[in-house]
Amino acid sequence: MVTVSPSPSSPPECEAEPTWAYALQLPHDPRAARIARVTLRAVLAGHGLTRLVESAELLASELVTNAYRHSVGPSALRLRGLAGGRLRVGVWDADPHIPPPFDRRSGPPRPAPAPVEADGGRGLFLVCHYADAWGGYRLGDDLFGARGKLLWCELGEPAAGRAAVAV
Repeated sequence: MVTVSPSPSSPPECEAEPTWAYALQLPHDPRAARIARVTLRAVLAGHGLTRLVESAELLASELVTNAYRHSVGPSALRLRGLAGGRLRVGVWDADPHIPPPFDRRSGPPRPAPAPVEADGGRGLFLVCHYADAWGGYRLGDDLFGARGKLLWCELGEPAAGRAAVAV
């Protein structure tokens, strides 16, 4: 079952209070990326951000696909409207491993492209290439059992003095 609901509060990865926020719970299903794209398209149209649709669909699709391929169990898509017409896309999954370059320990801030003959390995490269900012962090166990990681990226009008970062 897929549900869409506004998120009540801003998570720690947001520096600024969102102007709006949605959360989409996704089952561990190969159709999850498509469902995320359709939902994202509707949300952005509803908030007058259609100029971000193509890039946001690509970024969300890659993050959701990464969650599906490298995790067992459900995932969640978070969409947050930020000041200045910016969008933050976050994807949670139960696997606590943060892949390079979203982990701070990685060398260069952007990953090297996958070899031409490789069957995969391009998704996070695309996210880092097209996003204005990106990062990730582990989520610890809590009273309700939440754990795993959240990978996020941001796009929209460039923020003054902001560079792509891995948090």
